Amino acid sequence: MLIERTNNEIIIRISAMVDTDDLQDFINYVRYKELTFDINVPQDKINELASDLNKNWWKKNRKRFIK
Repeated sequence: MLIERTNNEIIIRISAMVDTDDLQDFINYVRYKELTFDINVPQDKINELASDLNKNWWKKNRKRFIK
């Protein structure tokens, strides 16, 4: 892996052998960090949102885990 910083961006080069699902999770996290960089939200609101997201994810994916 190679990380390079320019004046206005960071370039990350990763081996093509990296699992694309794992890479997408990483990119989603970096995007989240980028979008929330200067936002101040109370922890209880974050917890509420996380709970809602988990419930929706479970409804969508339940059949994959319980047969």
